[in-house]
Amino acid sequence: MRILLTNDDGVHAPGLAIAENIAREFSDDIFIIAPEFEQSGVAHSLSLNDPLRLREISPRHFALKGTPTDCVIMGVRKLMLDHPPDLIISGVNSGQNVAEDVSYSGTIAGAMEGTILGVPSIALSQVYDFFDPDVKIHWDCAATHGAGIVRRLLAAGVPKNVLMNVNFPDCPAKEVAGVAITMQGRRASDVMLIEDRKDGRGKPYHWIAFQKANFKPGPGTDLLALEEKKISITPLQLDFTDHPSVTRLAALFEGAS
Repeated sequence: MRILLTNDDGVHAPGLAIAENIAREFSDDIFIIAPEFEQSGVAHSLSLNDPLRLREISPRHFALKGTPTDCVIMGVRKLMLDHPPDLIISGVNSGQNVAEDVSYSGTIAGAMEGTILGVPSIALSQVYDFFDPDVKIHWDCAATHGAGIVRRLLAAGVPKNVLMNVNFPDCPAKEVAGVAITMQGRRASDVMLIEDRKDGRGKPYHWIAFQKANFKPGPGTDLLALEEKKISITPLQLDFTDHPSVTRLAALFEGAS
């Protein structure tokens, strides 16, 4: 099996090293192509107006001045063109990628681009509480359970045009309460806010920030699974179409000129 690894935290991120250890449970035929710098929140963006500068750190281990999407395209369409990957793993991300995070995540985008290119793809993320002033990331959770989750997903088969979004809960590996197959959840709408600040010369600037919101995770969602210390697996499809609306609108506009 040939495996391509990427992420959005940067080529030297600790989660990428964990992803490599997970991948080596399945193969030694591994390519690592990750952003030169952190690309969190870039979503599924392409570098169309800037050159892609590639730097080889060690054999089959590359840093790219670009986005996670760029990294996957560089791997599949350039570095691995003679023998494309059989699997793409994106992550392990530092922080959760659930609910509306999916729309912003570069980690999800790496797996999404792999899916678009026809390669079975899995996004892996390790949850932590970034509101906690004494932040502790339980990397052992992803490290311990990651290979087993990937193995079971591969045995089940990753459907065409679907990527697997896996989130490991914010707890030590031994406290994981199980695995939940989930739907994408939704937080309250007031999670995001703009902080007003001033620089050293007194000039104003602004920062996108987050706050804790009072909401109850919906049943069967990724948010609820993580709250219950379960590993969340959410199958995400490329098709964004709302099919019920297609049917409703088609009837509404039938015969309209």
